[in-house]
Amino acid sequence: MRQAIGIFFLFFFILLCLLPLFLVKCLPSQPPIMVRLYLKEEKKTISLGLEEYIKGVVAGEMLANFHPEALKAQAVAARTVAVRRLKRYGGAGYPGTDADLSNDVHDSQAWCNRKQLIAKWGLWGYYRNWQKITAAVEGTAGLVLTYHGQPIDALYHSTSGPRTANAEEVWGTPVPYLKSVPCSFGQHSPRYRQEQAFTVAAFLSALGMGEKLPATGLPLRIIDRTASGRVNTLQIGDQVYQGVDLRFRLGLASTNFTVRLEGGKVIFTTIGYGHGVGLCQYGADGLAKAGKTFREILHYYYQDVEIRKLRP
Repeated sequence: MRQAIGIFFLFFFILLCLLPLFLVKCLPSQPPIMVRLYLKEEKKTISLGLEEYIKGVVAGEMLANFHPEALKAQAVAARTVAVRRLKRYGGAGYPGTDADLSNDVHDSQAWCNRKQLIAKWGLWGYYRNWQKITAAVEGTAGLVLTYHGQPIDALYHSTSGPRTANAEEVWGTPVPYLKSVPCSFGQHSPRYRQEQAFTVAAFLSALGMGEKLPATGLPLRIIDRTASGRVNTLQIGDQVYQGVDLRFRLGLASTNFTVRLEGGKVIFTTIGYGHGVGLCQYGADGLAKAGKTFREILHYYYQDVEIRKLRP
């Protein structure tokens, strides 16, 4: 009799333990948040779940061999960028289409599909890297960065140099959570320091100054720099250019540069790669390798923000 009662209570105990699992399976699951993505080269729009989209963005925007915490930080930043554009959350979407975003890196974010990633990594590399990226995205599922309750403009770039930039240094308008911070963590970037050389003819042509060296020569003088050390204005001959404009015209790696005329060429030595605002990807990797979590990394590069779970 006692044995029967013991078996009964054991069965009852196991049933209580398993009951939550059965209830979870019976509950209706939330439908995934969908993203309408415009593929620029193919000129078509596809639909995919937000988290699947973020996996393709992380794969396209950050090196898969980066530290897992850096990949997680990238996933949260990329998700925030996407949510800010999604029409279901009041975003503007991708202009001229019914899509939310595009795969044009100049407009939205880079995004790679399976075929592109296999071509990039090889088949074995694809399975290895995709598993790592999936873990980073799923480990931060639904998390976004907010300021005063709204998704932030979570800008990011490859390599900042000694400091990240203030938003107003690039776009003219200050943003409270996009302030310059010291960044000595990304010096392992292969693009931390580079030289870019132009023939005088190519240099002048790019600036709309013709192709012939003026009789007065070509004086090059940096007039002033921004608070983060980037070139604000530069005198070339008798004209003055904004550093941001010059970077765009010449395709310079960054606006943190020195310039010299040598051997008939105009040579720029640049520090960093990208606009320099927000999260520095190589810096995030350096911080992660130093033991920082993705949350600490994000709070370092984006000031006074909150990391919140996205509402369905």
